Amino acid sequence: MSEKPYFVHESSYVDEPCQVGEGTKIWHFSHVMRDSVIGRRCNIGQNVMISSGVRLGDNCKIQNNVSLYTGVILEDDVFCGPSMVFTNVVNPRSEVVRKDEYRRTLVRRGASIGANATILCGVTIGTYAFVAAGAVVTRNVPDFALVVGNPARTTGWMCRCGIKLDVAEEKVRCRTCGTAYILHEGALRFADEAG
Repeated sequence: MSEKPYFVHESSYVDEPCQVGEGTKIWHFSHVMRDSVIGRRCNIGQNVMISSGVRLGDNCKIQNNVSLYTGVILEDDVFCGPSMVFTNVVNPRSEVVRKDEYRRTLVRRGASIGANATILCGVTIGTYAFVAAGAVVTRNVPDFALVVGNPARTTGWMCRCGIKLDVAEEKVRCRTCGTAYILHEGALRFADEAG
């Protein structure tokens, strides 16, 4: 029997069939359900549950006590902070089965979600967006946006390196990594993508 190209702690369960990428680590007391896909080099913390149909890209970091329910899709390089919450039904009732009403939640490449944040189903969190700890996201989050509060609102912009940008005019450059951006009509994008 050949050794698997990923690590699963002996206290965790990985149901078959599912896909787990090379170099991924699944730590204590976690459960990966059948028909889920986890990319390469992901780090799945303690007490994480990944439901059927969930998709994780490469290099995702899922901290302790996070549940990823059916309908959640994470692109590459997404960070989910400790005890943050995804939902998948808008109006749950224990006595009413609503499995055919699950909504898709998409977290785009490089986004970070802080500890204890809540993400209501059906939203998209933009590329390199940053959801502050404890925020409650009820609508789509733009690319590079920093959102805080309940309900979450945009209060600034973040560089892809994770530093808050000082946006005083249309053109801005990160003081740490030097990446250039353009802010136009309420949307931030890389300067080299500006047409």
